[in-house]
Amino acid sequence: MRVITLNVNGIRSAAKKGFYRWLAGQKADVVCLQEIKAQEGDLEPVMRAPKGLHSAFSHAEKKGYAGVALYSSAEPDRVIGGFGSKEFDPEGRYLEARFGRLSVVSLYLPSGSAGPHRQASKFRFLEDFVPQLKKMKRSGREVIMCGDWNIAHKEIDLKNWRSNRKNSGFLPEERAWLTKLFDELGWVDVFRRLNAKPEQYTWWSNRGQAWAKNVGWRIDYQIATPGIAARARKESIFKRRRFSDHAPLAIDYEWNL
Repeated sequence: MRVITLNVNGIRSAAKKGFYRWLAGQKADVVCLQEIKAQEGDLEPVMRAPKGLHSAFSHAEKKGYAGVALYSSAEPDRVIGGFGSKEFDPEGRYLEARFGRLSVVSLYLPSGSAGPHRQASKFRFLEDFVPQLKKMKRSGREVIMCGDWNIAHKEIDLKNWRSNRKNSGFLPEERAWLTKLFDELGWVDVFRRLNAKPEQYTWWSNRGQAWAKNVGWRIDYQIATPGIAARARKESIFKRRRFSDHAPLAIDYEWNL
């Protein structure tokens, strides 16, 4: 089972850059997209339902903002939009598809980089989301949470960690929240289970020559329950073409959808 996650930074923009042509050759079983910045009615047919794939969307009420999508080769038994948050569900940040005893989630955490008010919103999301993480862990289901978490966990996960210690995405409180997620709540960073190398990034600033010099951050994850995480066999970050300021993260699991 191949699972791909990508923050498209605008689904229509990614489409123009050849994302759907690339996706057609990937043999993906589940594809999670974030920051689609579109309502379902705004989408062309290939975006609404790529050939051979079922689709689901949770868009933001605000036009041109946030929103997540999920494509799958098998039709889900159930699709759930939102996790019960009055503040964040209208922003289209959570979409869960259930396949038997497996859940795959497309998740988009707020960015705090636009200023203190956005960082405050991000901290509220982190607090609101913990009960959902505990609930899913207790459910007995296998879960893969794919998406842009907007946090680099450790120094290995971004190039310029020293100069970013006071910046959103690498704040001590954010990193401690992820550590708690792994060490106390029992979730697994699947990519790091397979690949412990440095300079494995999924996002690059559009400023300067960040992409050319690989001055990046690893902020896109597949975070999973231990059972399905143990079945992960291969990871890859696709960088030969750019569809967004993020790169697609693909992980293959020994699992039948």
